[in-house]
Amino acid sequence: MKVTVLGAAGDVGRRVVAEALARGHQVTAQVRSAARHQLLPAEVSVQVSEVTGDGELCSLLAGQDLVISALRPADGQEAALPVMTAAVLDAAAAAGVRALVVGGAARLRLPDHNGETVLTAPGFLPPDIIPIAQACQRQYERCLSERVADWTYASPAAMLQPGARTGSYRLGTDTLVTDASGASRISLEDFAVALLDEAEVPQFPRRGFTVGY
Repeated sequence: MKVTVLGAAGDVGRRVVAEALARGHQVTAQVRSAARHQLLPAEVSVQVSEVTGDGELCSLLAGQDLVISALRPADGQEAALPVMTAAVLDAAAAAGVRALVVGGAARLRLPDHNGETVLTAPGFLPPDIIPIAQACQRQYERCLSERVADWTYASPAAMLQPGARTGSYRLGTDTLVTDASGASRISLEDFAVALLDEAEVPQFPRRGFTVGY
């Protein structure tokens, strides 16, 4: 499969690139600057560009089977996330390419919290996380409004950190996945496994899913 990974030099993007290569896929990696090229394996084809609404992204996706958007704006620029996601969906629609959008957990309902979500539950998020959570919610709403592109929205667990690749995880849809102790977590490595599993065998066309241990 020919896969383009946007935001390929980020925490999620690097794991997605590694997992895709390990499975034998042909990977094109988009990065914002040439300096980030060195963070990626030599086997990938690297494209240095910004994700905007111009024709460059459409050209990048031409002939691809899938785009995985692991884009994350810098601190203070969170409002750019839904705008970039709109550009990705528009380009995917124009190129006829399936889009797997890496989002956030903001949209997910908390178990036994009367419908409150990660974003709306009082005190659940630390103040410094709220701006990106709000941006992720708008990003998800942009996906829900999409009527042309074939998209899937992937939400990680509440805690997403470097760790081991176990190859094991549990799937959910709109509710935070928690373990027996009530913790919601997934390693970056196993999140990448879940993303590539969905890429290879789609289960959630035009809807969101989530993963956790």
